[in-house]
Amino acid sequence: MQVKTYPLAGLIEFTPRLFGDARGVFFETFSARLMQEAGLPADLNWVQDNQSGSQRGVLRGLHFQRPPHAQAKLVRVAQGRALDVVVDLRRASPTYGQHQKVELSAATGNILYVPVGFAHGFVALEDDTLFLYKCSDYYTPAAEGGLRWDDATLGIAWGVAAPLVSGKDEELPGLAAFESPF
Repeated sequence: MQVKTYPLAGLIEFTPRLFGDARGVFFETFSARLMQEAGLPADLNWVQDNQSGSQRGVLRGLHFQRPPHAQAKLVRVAQGRALDVVVDLRRASPTYGQHQKVELSAATGNILYVPVGFAHGFVALEDDTLFLYKCSDYYTPAAEGGLRWDDATLGIAWGVAAPLVSGKDEELPGLAAFESPF
């Protein structure tokens, strides 16, 4: 696996080696050993997998869970393409409030590790995009949190003119009104 790090500390992208032939393609999507060697915490306990399906232009996010149910995530696209966006919400971080964008695609099989303390969201760039999440804690409705996807303070260029966003996501606060639990 190729490993790429980003200026937002802890964010790691993994791109597996794809093995293809006339039958199709095979690749490894998870290896605790390889990922720990690349910097993932050894004590991560992946407890829940989620999948969402989206049409082109659907935007989901920016979401997180508050402690004590905060989640680290491994995210990837099994079909289609998505622009994945994370925002650093760790108060003591020198990159607090900054974001990183990574295109995830089924064609490359790349996987993004999102540590605890980040808001996460994505926009589907193709119809029938299947997005997979591996989470380090269970979904807990009382711990839900988020930031408004179009907050001018964040300055995220999503690359989609009029994304389809849930009513719930439209009502999330901007960064200026947010008090980080991380």
